[in-house]
Amino acid sequence: MLTLSGVFAGYGGGNVLQGLDLEVGNGSITCVVGPNGAGKSTVLKAVSGLIKATAGSIELEGRMINSLSCKEILSAGIVQVPQQDALFPSMTIRENILMGGYLLRRDRSLLKKRYDAVAEIIPLLAERPDEKAGNLSGGQRRMIEIGRSLMLDPKLVLLDEPSLGLEPKAVAQVSGLIQLQREQGRTILLVEQNVRLGFKMATHGVIMESGKIRLEGSPAELLDHPEIADLYLGGRMEKSAGPSPAT
Repeated sequence: MLTLSGVFAGYGGGNVLQGLDLEVGNGSITCVVGPNGAGKSTVLKAVSGLIKATAGSIELEGRMINSLSCKEILSAGIVQVPQQDALFPSMTIRENILMGGYLLRRDRSLLKKRYDAVAEIIPLLAERPDEKAGNLSGGQRRMIEIGRSLMLDPKLVLLDEPSLGLEPKAVAQVSGLIQLQREQGRTILLVEQNVRLGFKMATHGVIMESGKIRLEGSPAELLDHPEIADLYLGGRMEKSAGPSPAT
């Protein structure tokens, strides 16, 4: 679905990503973890076009998207849910969701069809469409942010730390919505600070450090890796019978 090859990208003339190579399989949930400053969010911004790669290539289903505008990348099937506080608080739930379908605004029939489809998986849209987004809890806001991203029926959804600041019940709801997207045929690339949660959802795990991939493999393999367990989990998980992840 998505291939990054030798990607350099960053801010203000400096590169955070240092020749990053990453493949995201079709229909997968790929979770990227790593310390602050590793370049995790920069990967998502480079893919969505919010920043431009200074070198290397980014391909969606074999099509180079480096030079595309954000609008063109949206139209190609990639959407991004930012890290936090991405709703318009003075607008209603319905209005916020419809903003996700802005590119479809001239096709009212399709816009309604997409809204109804999102409302089926997020009941809040049908129950309280006229509620101001600013009145919602953190978990409810996160659900609406993800729901808004689905209005374009994307192929690839980029999620930046979806569990950040949420209570356990809300985390479980958001996690369930993410996994539902995969069941519906979408591909997910997410950055997550909660390593256990991210790898529990994921089909493939990636650990970044200093703008590059340090380790990748199945989530079970990574959780059992002694160095990774010590760094991120406070100790090793149950011993796994699988092979060590690739370095």
